[in-house]
Amino acid sequence: MECAICAKHRGEGPLVGPVVWADGTVVVSHRPGRFPGYLFVEPRRHVAALDELTPDEVSAVSRAAWCAARGLRAELAPEHVFSAIAGRSVAHFHQHVFVRYRGTPSELGWMDGPSWTGAPAADIRALCGRLAGYF
Repeated sequence: MECAICAKHRGEGPLVGPVVWADGTVVVSHRPGRFPGYLFVEPRRHVAALDELTPDEVSAVSRAAWCAARGLRAELAPEHVFSAIAGRSVAHFHQHVFVRYRGTPSELGWMDGPSWTGAPAADIRALCGRLAGYF
C-alpha cells in the first residue's frame, strides 16, 4: 500500500491541504478542513520514525516546527501551541503543530481542539500565506 503522506506531497489524496512552506527536505502544510491553525511538518523522504531521520532532517524538521509554532502564536494569539509526534496511523514521520484557542471548553482534551465547533473562522489559505513569512 502506498504511503498517504508521500501521495500528499505529490498533491494527491485526502490528506492534501494548503502548503505553508517547503524546501528540498521538509514540507509544512495545513490540515485539510475548517479548523485554522493545524499544521503538519514532514520530511520529503519517506521515513517511518524520528530515530530514522538523518541529522540534517532532524535539524530541518525541528527548525520548521519552531517556525510554525512562532507563526501560529503571532497570527492567531492562541491559548497554547501544541506539538506532537505520534506516528501510529501513517508510517511516514510527521509532526503535528497546532493551536488551542482561548475559550476552548476545558472538557475538550488537548488533541480535541479541532473538533470544537466554536473555533474562530478564518480564511485558511490566507493564513497559510501569512505563516509562510515566518520561515
